Amino acid sequence: MRKVLLVLVTVLLSAALLVAVDFHIGVVTGTVSQSEDDLRGAEALIKKYGDAASGGMIVHLTYPDNFMSEQETVIAQITGLADDPLMKAIIVNQAIPGTVESFRRVREVRPDILLLAGLPHEDPPMLADAADLSVNADSIARGYLIIYTAKQLGAEKFMHISFPRHMSYELLSKRRDIMRAACEELGLEFIDMGSPDPVSDVGVAGAQQFILEKVPAWLQEYGNKTAFFCTNDAHTEPLLRRVAELGGYFIEADLPSPLMGYPGALGVAFTEEEAGNWPAILAKVEEAVVSKGGAGRMGTWAYSLGYTTTAALAEHAKNVIEGKCAVDDFDAVMSVFAEYTPGAGWNGSYYIDADGIERENFIMIYQDTYIFGKGYMGITEVEVPQKYLEF
Repeated sequence: MRKVLLVLVTVLLSAALLVAVDFHIGVVTGTVSQSEDDLRGAEALIKKYGDAASGGMIVHLTYPDNFMSEQETVIAQITGLADDPLMKAIIVNQAIPGTVESFRRVREVRPDILLLAGLPHEDPPMLADAADLSVNADSIARGYLIIYTAKQLGAEKFMHISFPRHMSYELLSKRRDIMRAACEELGLEFIDMGSPDPVSDVGVAGAQQFILEKVPAWLQEYGNKTAFFCTNDAHTEPLLRRVAELGGYFIEADLPSPLMGYPGALGVAFTEEEAGNWPAILAKVEEAVVSKGGAGRMGTWAYSLGYTTTAALAEHAKNVIEGKCAVDDFDAVMSVFAEYTPGAGWNGSYYIDADGIERENFIMIYQDTYIFGKGYMGITEVEVPQKYLEF
């Protein structure tokens, strides 16, 4: 009889949970191999709000690693979320190519669903038209600030490592051009270096091997006063490994995080208790960087941009659905980012398109730079010259 009652209570509790959840939020991220932090943000949301399959709020999907050649799969995954009658918001982070078309299709059949894009790869005007809200790293301000920071640390040269696909993205190519101009103004030599695309035939392994083999030669040619920057996550780990071993500077990653490349590059392992504890993660990585001689020349953001963007956008969507704020409320967006990053400074602004129009549903953000062995650089308080913001 007690067993029957226990089963009945369990069923009733499960039913109560199902009733309590009035809506679902879909979260689409990359896999562990391509964008681990983005995925960990989704896992944090599931831990907080529950998996929809078990009566919770969050539906999490991962798009394929080779997303450029599997566009239809990506589109089918995202649009398929609209089949859920309880779905009220879809967050894609990173918003890879195909997101705009997916959002357009969802909009046709379910205009009630909020559509949010994190760290989008497609052109900002397209996202601003297709999504209710897009949030990206502020490539414009960072184009200047990364060079400014490199100069403060003693770098004399700056190498930008990328490939044609990324340079076809408006914000990434514009950031590269701003970096070049900032180098000229601040007295650094700018080096534009090509590299293999990890989603091409060489794959992630081939692209990483290229970096491992080339960095020693680059340091020999350009010297250890060279700061390195790469536009792709997969390139980051081998680049960090070589910079730690051989010299040079690494200010921060394209999508900064203490977990972006550092654990693999330096052999840092974390316990289950440390998972999601960003101050603990930062301290452990810092210890490894300092022990390898990287103090004062290697940095990051104290909290992962990918993790925070996934979690903060879903939190913001929940607030909008519950009527607590408007989807394009700038202060509300910055507030949820601050909520997930206690102690870190943020700055941001609206994206301004080529016609000079401020897009209030496309927000550009950046976090203060943290240099291991040195601390926060106060970058969010540095005034970026207006000419770069209008570049």
